[in-house]
Amino acid sequence: WLEQFRRIESANEQLRGQLKKSTARLLGDCPPIRELRTQLAKVGATDVTTLILGESGTGKEVASNLVHELSTRSAGPFVAVNCAAFSESLLESELFGHEKGAFTGADSRRIGQFERASGGTIFLDEVGEMSLSCQSKLLRLLEGMPFQRLGGSESIQTDVRIVAATNRNLDEMVRQRFFREDLWYRLRVVELHMPPLRERSDDIISLAQYFLEKLTVEMGASHRQFSDASIDLMLNYNWPGNVRELRNAVERGIVLCTEDEIM
Repeated sequence: WLEQFRRIESANEQLRGQLKKSTARLLGDCPPIRELRTQLAKVGATDVTTLILGESGTGKEVASNLVHELSTRSAGPFVAVNCAAFSESLLESELFGHEKGAFTGADSRRIGQFERASGGTIFLDEVGEMSLSCQSKLLRLLEGMPFQRLGGSESIQTDVRIVAATNRNLDEMVRQRFFREDLWYRLRVVELHMPPLRERSDDIISLAQYFLEKLTVEMGASHRQFSDASIDLMLNYNWPGNVRELRNAVERGIVLCTEDEIM
């Protein structure tokens, strides 16, 4: 159990490091992306709780990072937590911390991510995977109430902005009582929608070209270019995995192509 906790925490530290290094660029110039940039600029200038909705791979992490970088909290920490990676008890410990002896293997006090993010922004990725018990604690925090670490009695107050994201249909989850309605309303003070790549056909080739240039440098590969056939394929494919799938496809093309042209 403790080994699982450490493994998941290591993965989340890696995620936070990747997001911290990100330039937070929202690539593309299609109308939905231009509108989204305008919305992000407005949201970033405020301190409101924000809910980002969209399919997997559409760039919700990038958008959350932009919200932070455009805010008055940009000098503070940006902490990312993947809620889907934890069991109920482990997620509560990750978010709120625990005291020594709170559970088997808890051999020291651990500061939770809400404390670490004080003065900055916390990004709750896949918030739809959160248990009802953890949802209740999150709601109390959003309402300005103090919280306690697991196994502790000390009341802790934190000054943190919450940006949450999910690819789940929270409206349907509320109807089925898998997600608290009151928390849903508190999270969606501002609701942003990430457009899927299939609705951004004008951006597909420019995104692919950006990934091609970036990845060839990172991989130390020789110059590559797309063939006409590969461009036609990219434009006529549905991209269910969205921008993440496109990036992986370009990387695969760089690795597997035998000539300068990706077929």
